[in-house]
Amino acid sequence: MSEQTGTWWIWRVFWILLIVTAVEVILGIIKPALLIDNSFLGTTLLNLIFIVLTIIKAAYIVMEFMHLGHEVKGLKLSILLPAVVLIPYLVFILLTEGHYIFGTL
Repeated sequence: MSEQTGTWWIWRVFWILLIVTAVEVILGIIKPALLIDNSFLGTTLLNLIFIVLTIIKAAYIVMEFMHLGHEVKGLKLSILLPAVVLIPYLVFILLTEGHYIFGTL
């Protein structure tokens, strides 16, 4: 019984990551015209949704598997905030410069 009570969190993590990944896969298969035809920051809305969901999954994985979720707020912010700020900024730079080089959106 003690093993069952100690593994509940891994199943919770599994189901949350499965749901987020399933949303990504379903959006990738369906490719709604609304999300493909409209663009923002040099890329389609569908790509931006993929980027945001991937960053959310990465932050959640860091929180759970690196045991950061049980630390003090300052330590969480010092590790996650640079990644959450810098990764979208770097993606924005890559998309913007790619537009200038290739001339496509």
